[in-house]
Amino acid sequence: MKMLINVPETVVADALRGIAAAHPELTVDVENRLVVRRDAPVEGRVALVSGGGSGHEPLHSGFVGPGMLAAACPGEVFTSPVPDQMVRAAAAVDSGRGVLFVVKNYTGDVLNFDMAAELAEDEGIQVAKVLVDDDVAVRDSLYTAGRRGTGATLFVEKIAGAAAEEGAPLERVEAIGRQVNASSRSFGVALSSVTTPAKGSPSFDLPAGELELGIGIHGEPGRERRPMMTSGELADLAVDAVLEDLPPGGPVLVLVNGMGAIPLLELYGFTAEVHRVLGERGVPVARTLTGNYVTSLDMAGCSVTLCRADEELLRLWDAPVSTPALRWGR
Repeated sequence: MKMLINVPETVVADALRGIAAAHPELTVDVENRLVVRRDAPVEGRVALVSGGGSGHEPLHSGFVGPGMLAAACPGEVFTSPVPDQMVRAAAAVDSGRGVLFVVKNYTGDVLNFDMAAELAEDEGIQVAKVLVDDDVAVRDSLYTAGRRGTGATLFVEKIAGAAAEEGAPLERVEAIGRQVNASSRSFGVALSSVTTPAKGSPSFDLPAGELELGIGIHGEPGRERRPMMTSGELADLAVDAVLEDLPPGGPVLVLVNGMGAIPLLELYGFTAEVHRVLGERGVPVARTLTGNYVTSLDMAGCSVTLCRADEELLRLWDAPVSTPALRWGR
């Protein structure tokens, strides 16, 4: 496999140096693996901190900035960051109003963020946590006890981040994050495998003419394999899988997310099919976001995330945000 890298051992550090070069509005600590908004700590504001294995960009480093995260902790490829990173991040961004950890439900992330919360509190930093577990495809997978955390991470970081930017107290920011997670469900599909820099070859075998339904963002197995389907057939299957588990309610936020190697031409076509299915099912759409946001290196695939959004969540979604990967209203 051809990759635009130097050597696998430096791929994360090289990417962080590139983030620093491209985004001077961020403070990037390559040695300690931290990405922090340059104006942190922001006085009188709760700070959101998240992180996870690299390879899912722009998650999480691309979501650091006003209106979203105060800091991100990138681990090695598909490997959790360590507690020391998270404690450093919390100390760098805490203004005295507390820190909210946004954690995807993968065993390594959960254990390390829990340990980091204890260490940070020992240093006098008040910490709360939101666990994201939105994937309806499988339970108790290769990396996870319970449902995996996927596309709803973006919704939690954006909406809770907007509440923090407005000056809401930690308890309120945490409650909003938990509400968003509880109101969100996701389902992903892979058309090809994922290739990690260390392995240099596909992580699993997916024969030509087949796809994997319910794939995870690390290449974890899904529900089943089927012969290749059309965009419309996939939209019917994915949206129905989400709606079967989504709480009832009003309009939805829609994220049509690419896993890294699907062209936008195809993603927009798939978005049209997702809207068609939601219309046929009588589900009103409030907002739609299409693009590569929660990726899996070079995997050809996509996911659908829906979030039931009341007026308050919609207002916070529309609030200004200024990050490398998400920017509006400023």
